[in-house]
Amino acid sequence: MTVTTIQESKGAAGGVWVAALIFLPPALLLFTVFVILPIGEAAWYGFYNWDGYNRPQNFVGLKNYISLFNNSSFRTALLNNLIIIAVSLAIQLPLALAMALLLARRAFGSVAFRLIFFLPYILADVAAGLIFRFIFDGDYGPLSGATQALGFGPVYMLASPTWAMVALLVVIVWKYFGFHMMLFIAGLQGIDRNLYEAAEIDGAGAFQRFRFVTIPQLSPMIKLSVFFSVIGALQFFDVVVPLTGGGPFNATNTMVSFLYLFGITRMRVGFGSAVGVVLFVICVTFAFGYRRLLMRDD
Repeated sequence: MTVTTIQESKGAAGGVWVAALIFLPPALLLFTVFVILPIGEAAWYGFYNWDGYNRPQNFVGLKNYISLFNNSSFRTALLNNLIIIAVSLAIQLPLALAMALLLARRAFGSVAFRLIFFLPYILADVAAGLIFRFIFDGDYGPLSGATQALGFGPVYMLASPTWAMVALLVVIVWKYFGFHMMLFIAGLQGIDRNLYEAAEIDGAGAFQRFRFVTIPQLSPMIKLSVFFSVIGALQFFDVVVPLTGGGPFNATNTMVSFLYLFGITRMRVGFGSAVGVVLFVICVTFAFGYRRLLMRDD
């Protein structure tokens, strides 16, 4: 290396350090104030029987966590999160991929259909919950009206624990599959068309091209979509409260809605903090484990 090259490399390294000293402290301060401190406070409050007023003084140790896992409603909420994850992976993502394969090409009307399928994702979660609460209403909703017109009588989906969960899953698939569809379309449009032409020359059929060209090339986007689906399912909340309120009989609660209804609205802040800590541990464990096992090279 010449003297000039060495001086240039030293100058570049010095510039990096200067930039780090300028931009890192503000970012680190904001991250500490808005992320690290709230997490630490929640973990601390989880050891107290606290109603949110004054300073927590009634130390109960692990009692909140023991009560949490002995609570049947929390176990139901945890199971509901797992059901949402399963439906997202088994129905929502395959549906999104199928629609992406149909709309990825620049055919007539494809852009309009992309917009139509993506619009539910833009709609606010609370608004979507309120809209479908009206749709599934047994007295005035259009679904019940249609069944009565067919002679089957009114349908009170949101009054049944089983059917209320089905209604919630329908809303989830309807609202979020368009987001994953757009991710898949972006991935499909980035695949080199020469790969398909080479596979076709070699005699590969449509299914073989999909299996050996599309899926491997789309693998990074599929992994990212699975990651978003699982994390989103674990944190799912906004649609639950306006649609079902966690009912009937706490049958449609998720972990976050359970935290809100049993921790915040009932002023059991210590108990709610314990729920938040458990949810945080689950999300972080999944995120780092998934990143290490499946997204290491992406």
